[in-house]
Amino acid sequence: MGTRSIESIKRRASAWLLQGISPQRLALTLALGFAIGCVPVVGVTTVLCALLALILRLNFPVIQAANWAAMPLQLVLIVPFVHLGKRLFPFGSGRAVHSGALLHTAPLDLLSRLGALTGQALLAWLLIAIPAVALMTATLTVLLRRIPAMKAVESTSQD
Repeated sequence: MGTRSIESIKRRASAWLLQGISPQRLALTLALGFAIGCVPVVGVTTVLCALLALILRLNFPVIQAANWAAMPLQLVLIVPFVHLGKRLFPFGSGRAVHSGALLHTAPLDLLSRLGALTGQALLAWLLIAIPAVALMTATLTVLLRRIPAMKAVESTSQD
């Protein structure tokens, strides 16, 4: 494939992804995808983004791209979200889950402890995700409005 054909494919893909999307809507889609990509539960973000895209009629490829871009950050943030959740929401048994004790813990007790930790981590994530999405949406909207292709989309949608 020549350089010209690659550039042509990039232009067509860009036009397809941005078709009919205002800068603010695209910014919201990116922000939601990125925030959901940081959910402290591995294996659920793709489905959550797909559901959100269907419910809110967001651009599916864009939300998934933002979600996948955030996945490395998701792994890094799991432990901080767990610690923050335990500090902010001290419910559950209060006993820490130590790796050595896991071998001698009853399965139902272990599930209960891990469920409480997951719930606490999700609540901590939610507290951070809501203002983060608002801030990312506002910032990305300003940045996207500076892109010539987005200016054209915005001007045609306002006519």
